[in-house]
Amino acid sequence: MSRFPLPAIALALALLLAGCSLGRSLQAGQAEAEVLQRLGTPTARYPMADGRVRLEYATGPMGRETWMVDLDAQGRVSQFFQALEDSRLQAFQALAPGLSIDELLRTLGRPAEVRQVARVAGRPGQVWAWRYPTPECQWYEVSIDADRRVVDAGFAIDPRCDTRGDGDRS
Repeated sequence: MSRFPLPAIALALALLLAGCSLGRSLQAGQAEAEVLQRLGTPTARYPMADGRVRLEYATGPMGRETWMVDLDAQGRVSQFFQALEDSRLQAFQALAPGLSIDELLRTLGRPAEVRQVARVAGRPGQVWAWRYPTPECQWYEVSIDADRRVVDAGFAIDPRCDTRGDGDRS
């Protein structure tokens, strides 16, 4: 017997296919109303500089894509991109220390998981994690201190994969 029920597999496949087609359904210059009609309600909406707005379309917590759609001051698509690409995550790593949570969310979108930890930079904090498209069993983690600032960021083993088969983490 499969460890995943058939309805869960069908839902996951539908979300995967929807995520793959999301980028193809957008064009620069489209009005916000058309974006909302095609993609539905965004998972978040972030104000940007100069009156721009960023719409987030996250597929988490198990999904590996977060699409960002930037609207100019007139409410038209100026750009759209998959925020959780390996190259974007690597570039983010160098810029991450010191960023606010608001800047982090505008850049990567909502995390798949948030964990409270005893020590980040010597004080209680959090670790946020995102799954992203990779053939490896990795995810991306960001450490946040008690002042709600990013301390560091990097790639780590996804805990879903870090098991010995008996349910215990190795």
